[in-house]
Amino acid sequence: MPWIQLTVSAPEQHAPLVGDMLQGNGALAVTYRDAQDNPIFEPPLGEVLYWQETLVTGLFPAETDLAPVLDNLRKSRYFNETFNYKTDQLEDKDWEREWMDNFHPIRFGRRLWVCPSWRDVPEPEAVNIMLDPGMAFGTGTHPTTALCLTWLDGQDLTGKTVVDFGCGSGILAIAALLLGAERAIGIDIDQQALIASKDNAERNGVADKLEVYLPSNQPSLAADIVLANVLAGPLQELADIIQGYVDENGQLVMSGILQRQIEQVQAAYQPNFAFSKPQLQDEWVMLHAHRNH
Repeated sequence: MPWIQLTVSAPEQHAPLVGDMLQGNGALAVTYRDAQDNPIFEPPLGEVLYWQETLVTGLFPAETDLAPVLDNLRKSRYFNETFNYKTDQLEDKDWEREWMDNFHPIRFGRRLWVCPSWRDVPEPEAVNIMLDPGMAFGTGTHPTTALCLTWLDGQDLTGKTVVDFGCGSGILAIAALLLGAERAIGIDIDQQALIASKDNAERNGVADKLEVYLPSNQPSLAADIVLANVLAGPLQELADIIQGYVDENGQLVMSGILQRQIEQVQAAYQPNFAFSKPQLQDEWVMLHAHRNH
């Protein structure tokens, strides 16, 4: 069936209340997204954070008369006659098929592919990660993940121990294992990410080599390679913890960094690490470093 979307701009403190109002006025689903470019760091379990300016979208059947809904919003104490909104018509589609059609196998470097389960594997003899988009972050489509996967493809990982800090879907840890690493450890503050990582490792036949931990119960670690694909803020705030995972001869790979943030992130790890030339894709950066002796 066709649909109509009503999207309302709301300040952070009012966003959940606006969502409740849309549902109370007949919205069958409500979503929230950033109106600008203000990333939110991973919130604590059970806590929901909104953006400073949030776009709240309600999904209604196409025949819905939105005039009463808009009148109710105007009458609320959160808005006035000039509040910002827009409406969009959505055509009737097979949305599941539409969603699936957007994902294709992607190659990183010379031999590494990430393949959705419903697609044919382009190169059966290559290193293929079978990974479906899901709740946990990381399917290879974002430049930060792509930079790390391409780097991994160019390494000799035989016998290496790898830490995937902020593992999300587990894609980097699984890639490392399929490329020859002996052991991988995934660390994330989200229990759902740990479950997703283990499920994906099982699907790719490397579950016996992957360990996953919350930060509160991880063992003492000393890895040959530490991968931290998070954001610049956490990379700086958690610098002591992250670099503590790196063995005395180890390497550190960090992504989720914008070009303007390179110097601040590097400063948090110097003089303990010597950095190579930053690798760029679009506006995003990957930093690679060796521990100094």
